[in-house]
Amino acid sequence: MFAKLALREVFLFVLCLLCWRLDALARPLGGASAFGAALLAALGTVLVAFLAHEWGHLAGARWRRSVVYPPRSLVSVFVFHFDTERNDARQFVAMSVGGFVVSALVVALLIAVLPLDALSGRIALALVAIGVIATLILEVPAAWKVAHGAPLPPGPPRPA
Repeated sequence: MFAKLALREVFLFVLCLLCWRLDALARPLGGASAFGAALLAALGTVLVAFLAHEWGHLAGARWRRSVVYPPRSLVSVFVFHFDTERNDARQFVAMSVGGFVVSALVVALLIAVLPLDALSGRIALALVAIGVIATLILEVPAAWKVAHGAPLPPGPPRPA
């Protein structure tokens, strides 16, 4: 299933690149078509950035040989399930840090490559920044607590 998920992500990345091409073509036209193309490119970028963050979590989990399970469906936005009953704190922290590192790299890459003079680039960067802030609020405290001795937070039940 992980191979299928990787192919899905490649497809979504290519689709995102095509949205950026559409944005570049529509920008000179202005109006609703330019705004729609900008929004599509920005939303595609947010999705790809989120999925990269999730793959970063998976890489961190795999680095520490964590027990993980793929989702049952390709429709899932999460790329794996982390077994909190079979993994330890060190594995949880590695899994967490993997997502944080990839998010930081994605933000740096986006700052370097997005057309920040265009509406699409500004929207994409703003939405990704909101996602990173959400990560800081939702994920960092749990990782910090576990790194300092708290028990692993209960995760969702293992997919059947």
